[in-house]
Amino acid sequence: MIKRRNSPFSLSAEDFDESVDSFGTFDPFRSSKSRRQTAAAESGKDEAGDDDAGEETRPPLELDLTNHFLIAMPSMLDPIFGGTVVYLCEHNHNGALGVVINKPTDMTMDVLFDRINLKLEIKPDTPDAMPEVYRRPVMFGGPVQVERGFVLHSSPDKFSSTLQVTDDVALTTSKDVLEAVAHGNGPERVLVSLGCSGWSAGQLEDELGRNGWLTVKADPTIIFEMPVAERFTAALALLGIDPVMLSGDAGRA
Repeated sequence: MIKRRNSPFSLSAEDFDESVDSFGTFDPFRSSKSRRQTAAAESGKDEAGDDDAGEETRPPLELDLTNHFLIAMPSMLDPIFGGTVVYLCEHNHNGALGVVINKPTDMTMDVLFDRINLKLEIKPDTPDAMPEVYRRPVMFGGPVQVERGFVLHSSPDKFSSTLQVTDDVALTTSKDVLEAVAHGNGPERVLVSLGCSGWSAGQLEDELGRNGWLTVKADPTIIFEMPVAERFTAALALLGIDPVMLSGDAGRA
């Protein structure tokens, strides 16, 4: 059985240098402890202990959307989330955390590797000879901690900071996963994003109640193998829906 964390990743702006605005001078995958983590370590207490204890006493969520796609409805006029598909990595009483899978940046994996000082094991003679994984676009995963990297990948690879979502999909925020990919021995399936998408307790449920999203159980093939431009339509197809059928007044699945 997969053991998942009982609370979403601890996301704190304290972990990052907010004055840095250039990817070229900043490593989004660097490891650092927040002041909250340091204080917890000094006191000899598990920072997540109290939350975990409270979580265990709560009844299960009526609607647990972990390992589901959120598909933006036409009523989603937000410029960040309009037209997006979000893969939810965790959903519990504390909120939800996911990654947008169909909003590419203008950065490719090889450029990212260069900017975080990772040398590719395979050095192609021409750009066309470069392995396909190095030419993949880096996604904009969402507006939360856009300075930080989030890597969706296939299992059973284990890395320093990994959230196991299912038997087939994990989310890693430590740099070692990219080191493995650069050296040619990383996960077979990889999607890298800068930033993630987060909802506080009850916020996602409120958006669902206002018909902001359609929901459907995720298909890893869409995340890792489908061309980016086809992912929105493919996610809708899991519900038997054609994009032209969508209306801003429609209910959620």
